[in-house]
Amino acid sequence: MSSVLWTPAPAAFQFSNLARFATANGFSPHDYETMHRWSISDLGAFWRAVWDFAGVTGDPGTRSFLRDDQAPMTRSQFFPDASLNLAENLLRGDDDRVAVIEADESGHFRTVTLCELRGRVARIAHGLRAAGVARGDSVGGILPNRLEGLVALLATLSVGAVWSSCSPDFGAAAIVDRLGQIGVKVLFAASRYRYAGKQHDISDRLAEIVAAMPTVTKLVLIGDDKPVMRTAVAFEDFGADAPLAFERVPFDHPAYVLYTSGTTGAPKAIVHRTGGVLLQHLKEHLLHGDVRPGDVMSWYTNTAWMMYHWLISGLACGAAVVLYDGAPILKTADGLDASPLWTMAERARVTHFGTSPKYLATLAAEGYAPGRLHDLSSLRSLLSAGAPVSPGQFDWVYENVKHDMIFASISGGTEIIGCFLLGSPLHAVRRGELTVKGLGLAVAVMDERNAPVIGRQGDLVCTEPFPSMPLTFWGKDGDARYHATYFAARREIWTHGDVAEMSLHGSGIIHGRSDTTLKPGGVRIGTAEIYAACETFAEIEDCLVFGAPVEGDEEIVLCVKLSDGFELTPEFAGQIRRAIRAGASPRHVPHRIHAVQAVPYTLNGKRVEGAARTTLEGKPVKNMASLANPACLEEYRALDRSKAA
Repeated sequence: MSSVLWTPAPAAFQFSNLARFATANGFSPHDYETMHRWSISDLGAFWRAVWDFAGVTGDPGTRSFLRDDQAPMTRSQFFPDASLNLAENLLRGDDDRVAVIEADESGHFRTVTLCELRGRVARIAHGLRAAGVARGDSVGGILPNRLEGLVALLATLSVGAVWSSCSPDFGAAAIVDRLGQIGVKVLFAASRYRYAGKQHDISDRLAEIVAAMPTVTKLVLIGDDKPVMRTAVAFEDFGADAPLAFERVPFDHPAYVLYTSGTTGAPKAIVHRTGGVLLQHLKEHLLHGDVRPGDVMSWYTNTAWMMYHWLISGLACGAAVVLYDGAPILKTADGLDASPLWTMAERARVTHFGTSPKYLATLAAEGYAPGRLHDLSSLRSLLSAGAPVSPGQFDWVYENVKHDMIFASISGGTEIIGCFLLGSPLHAVRRGELTVKGLGLAVAVMDERNAPVIGRQGDLVCTEPFPSMPLTFWGKDGDARYHATYFAARREIWTHGDVAEMSLHGSGIIHGRSDTTLKPGGVRIGTAEIYAACETFAEIEDCLVFGAPVEGDEEIVLCVKLSDGFELTPEFAGQIRRAIRAGASPRHVPHRIHAVQAVPYTLNGKRVEGAARTTLEGKPVKNMASLANPACLEEYRALDRSKAA
């Protein structure tokens, strides 16, 4: 039985948003399981209750859910008669409340009121309309995480257009692979950005990108003094003072296009619905996150990641959102400076702080204890996404950040722009586990018989429709490609691509991605336990594990990037193997351990086990433009079994 690290105070069962929602709908706040069963059995009533509880601005219409009995997952509809605007909901509230806090690695810090934000959005929306942008048109961004990016996004949504963005550190090919798919009409871009103390000028890259995207009729430049194209205009000169107006659209109208990592081919352009984004995020923030008016939410992210879109939906809950630009950890002459995000959190009085397991592991390796170095009295919830959180990291968080707070390891994906498993203000936090299945999501773990299992590993699935399912994939055969990705394994059951396990008390464990599952001796095992064991060694800065074919079987290959001053000796390799055996099982112990100079990552910060394996086998990686550091793969091509530890 897993150990309990935090339990809710009795007052939570009366005053938290989740408790109030339960009571309002006739359920006991102490009986989450019954309320969850209602939420997935009476979908129309549940999602209409979320709409009403959140006070969504718009007309829900008379019908909340239409089930298609022939294709219940892929053809059922939520709120078929609704009319709403996502930006209108994000920009609601009192004029004088703080809506945005802009901060960066240099210590820059400013607050923006909702009144000022609305005025800026109205001005850019006027510019978009003057540029011919109308409902359903695509607008793109190549922008750092600053105020201008949020303004451009909200202005796009306000006119009923579709927003899609890339981070400015993406290469030209990666950006064209993404934004080039969707026929962007107006492109917002920054010609310079700052990261890790360095200024990066991407003017030449922008010229290359615009030349490759003939649909772009207007380039709006932020902080630029070089004309990239004849029709370019400065952000400050785009638009004019005008009343803020919102084009209300149907529930299923496209709002965002996000992209898969693209490591197995061209990135898939995932089209997200206006109403689905709003309801999913309101449910997650209000009910699972207990976000309240006046709270302050931060997440370390870039403008391309789904967590950026997830974060800014906190505006619809009356919270302020932090836009942080730059590196989370800085290199100095005296070593690593891990203070920037925590200095920001202290000054902004952050209540909900979002991060990643990799960042937490770096803090631990540096011996940085935020709770002892900063005033975190406002912090009520620490959240982590992007990869499984190891049990040891749960311990570290409660020992080094704060004892009295919720630590929520959450898991979902770009595909659903939300979470299947996440936190709760009414549940204990258990070491190494994701606290609950999301309300309204019929989450299960299925084995090879397509039978739901508890206490055993299987495929994470969802068996009932939910509003934030993608509308389609953009482009030719979009519906067919979408269905092939998530419904090929099980007809009309969403198969997410994660290996997971459900516990007896309703929490979950993510063991890794299905496509990186290891199968030594034909037995399927996840990678999360191996990564967790490696994270306990200060000598290991980063690592990568994958399976390599050998004589009709598969052997586990572990590649470690060592911290400065350490080497991979036979003795150290033995320590690693013993830690993996003790923390996981004998089957998890790697057959080969190699020291490497770098670990390959996607542009959105995920390890790329498949690319390493493909390279080791001497095969070409299909889409190198989706990798942040593709050159490092050459090292994997030359890994020699005879020289492994």
